[in-house]
Amino acid sequence: MINERLLQVVAEWLRTTVLPKPIRREAPVVDLKRLRNILAVVGPRRSGKTYFLYQLAGELLGDGKTERADIMFVDFEDYRLQGFKPLDMDGLLSAFHQLAGREPRFLFLDEIQHVPEWSRLLRTLHNRGRFTIVISGSNSCLLGREIAAELRGRYRDERMMPFSFRELLAFRRWPLDRAALHTPERGRWLGIFDDYLRFGGFPETLAQPREQDKRKILQTYYNTNFYRDILDRHGSKARHVLEPMMRQLLEDYAAVFSISTFAHHLASSGIPGSKRTIANYLRYLEEAFFVIINEKFSYSPRRRMMNPRKVYLIDTGFGLLGGAFMETRGALLENAVAVELFRQQQPMFYFSGKHECDFIVQEGTRATEAWQVSWQVTPKNERRELEGLLEAMRSLKIRRGGILTYDQTGTRRVDGQTVHLIPVWEWLLGYRGRP
Repeated sequence: MINERLLQVVAEWLRTTVLPKPIRREAPVVDLKRLRNILAVVGPRRSGKTYFLYQLAGELLGDGKTERADIMFVDFEDYRLQGFKPLDMDGLLSAFHQLAGREPRFLFLDEIQHVPEWSRLLRTLHNRGRFTIVISGSNSCLLGREIAAELRGRYRDERMMPFSFRELLAFRRWPLDRAALHTPERGRWLGIFDDYLRFGGFPETLAQPREQDKRKILQTYYNTNFYRDILDRHGSKARHVLEPMMRQLLEDYAAVFSISTFAHHLASSGIPGSKRTIANYLRYLEEAFFVIINEKFSYSPRRRMMNPRKVYLIDTGFGLLGGAFMETRGALLENAVAVELFRQQQPMFYFSGKHECDFIVQEGTRATEAWQVSWQVTPKNERRELEGLLEAMRSLKIRRGGILTYDQTGTRRVDGQTVHLIPVWEWLLGYRGRP
């Protein structure tokens, strides 16, 4: 006998679910009719993954050849699917067949990480050869070599983040006209960029007109989607470690996080917490897409693991829950660069030698770009910023790079080498300077 709850879930999709009007995202074009591998859309909660899946389903339904009965769309955060196990999938497919009169051709499985042994389930479904499978997930365990290996070449992933600056401009219906950068409209661009730095790119946040409402939404994401999720998934035994760690990251992001130093800080406050526990919770925060972690650049994986990490927030809007904007604006600017590189799935590191450089971008086995971030280059900090950038470029034989600023342009000539100053908001629109 088919479970009544499964019949309800399927019936709602077939009869009553209205696809929302999608917000177009700058995601790669996906031809589901030719898709052979499992497509995974992975990123933070509330970043638009479900809407993107709806967008893909809507495109199928709009081709004139695909019907609603060809698609099964399942949200595994539906309370009626609580406790769903891999063996229940056959019951779900049977419920669909009973109500639709045939088996689906396309499976959309939203927030698949809630299903135990989800990778084995996907492999089994894919082996049947009857379905085109699209999944979404809010845990970075769905990314990387381990899952690709487990699914044995049947898998490709696309990262779905909160809005990029380009997507925010499209959301605001502001034209991407480069000529406008050289007119008085430049100030309007800067105003939109200020909002992007301060409030981030979560779609629901952008839709709110008042700062206090944006802050409430971000506080909810912080409490529910990250803090609560981590405790539910990994247990609450180290709550006393997780709480101060997350508070510190809200106040001191875009900075080096030393596990040893934080362990000493806990001990001095009378809070027990081993280095292993701290390292584990830092990894959990990364897996939950709360933070982005950069290692110190080295060609040796062992050396990278031994050095402190730089930690960034997954969205600059979370800075609202920490310090004041004017006090943290330099960190927000650097954080925005980290988010964009992470969005582009570019391996990145920080450089530390005699001096420091904020970002080293790697392609394949080579370091190819070096970027320093400074709110403004002044006579007081110019030498430090330039020396860190140039040391990284010379040491790693990098030709492309520069200093990313808030709104400062120009060049600096040092030892026969020209360094470009590029506003971050122009860099976010695709301008990378000259090699």
